[in-house]
Amino acid sequence: MSAEAGAAAGSLPIALDAAGGDHGAVPNVEGAVLAARAGVSVLLVGERVALHAELGKFPGSAALPLEIVDASDVIGMEEHASDVRSRTGASINICTRLVKEGRAAAAVSMGHSGATMASALLTFGRIKGVERPAILTHLPARGGMTTLLDAGANADVKASYYAQWARLATVYLKVLEDQDSPTVGLLSIGEEDHKGSALVIEAHALLRGLHGHGINFHGNVEGRDIFLGTTDIVVTDGFTGNVVLKLAEGEARVMFGWIRDALNSGLKSKLGGLLVRGSLRGLAERMDPSTYGASILIGVKGLAFIGHGGANATAVKNALLRASRAHEGRLLPRLEVAFGEGAAPLTGTEG
Repeated sequence: MSAEAGAAAGSLPIALDAAGGDHGAVPNVEGAVLAARAGVSVLLVGERVALHAELGKFPGSAALPLEIVDASDVIGMEEHASDVRSRTGASINICTRLVKEGRAAAAVSMGHSGATMASALLTFGRIKGVERPAILTHLPARGGMTTLLDAGANADVKASYYAQWARLATVYLKVLEDQDSPTVGLLSIGEEDHKGSALVIEAHALLRGLHGHGINFHGNVEGRDIFLGTTDIVVTDGFTGNVVLKLAEGEARVMFGWIRDALNSGLKSKLGGLLVRGSLRGLAERMDPSTYGASILIGVKGLAFIGHGGANATAVKNALLRASRAHEGRLLPRLEVAFGEGAAPLTGTEG
């Protein structure tokens, strides 16, 4: 299901860090306009004069459900994530505060990912029963997509984290992708139960014991299974997950470069390229990271979505639509219920 499908105007707007990202206000404002035209209310957080000037480029924007919230400070991509503690007036801090105060449904930022994570964790805190939040992202796979976490929030992990992330991702896919019982795979170096590091083996035993108790555990999966779509969800540590994500992005760019070079290598190749242009365009769209717009920081007591610094307007729009759907689907309350009283314990020391 695309980010746009099913998105609807909510009772609360989405707070967008309109100053964040490599390109500043330009793609953020355009993406907000596109989302507003699709029915999502947006609070544009950033320098008021600059945002008004950018909005003025879009005829009819004054009639859209868009509001500017002034923020004179922004944490730049080259600055430290720890700056969120002292720079309370930074745009990302204002976004998360708007959510905490009940004035916005979710915070979305294409800016400093570390600052967004830090601000969300400091402002929202963690869902009870979740030891560490994770970045949940989607990768194109045969037949659709594979949901991967952690994609970079936690380099050092414990076995219990895997179980908690598996449950978080399961609820997320039920809410946003209408999947009744998504399968969970544990990333390892072999499919056999005994393969992997001591940590992975411990996590495997924990996940196996929780199968049928809120988690549909498939077993170990290997790197190739991510793109084969062997399971709906793949859990791994944040170090490995981030390497997988960046490797996939890099390989896709190189592959399309090879295809482009091959189709321009001679007259016959160029003619053939004209015949397959439509199919290649469809393939490129499937592999375009802007399709989902942003990754959710899942496990905190608030909705926070983290996008790519180089995001375009389409990615911003889709991130806002996805955030709106998460709010309308009551994702956060359903995550809290999943970890509430009566739920199977998700640590290696309980139960």
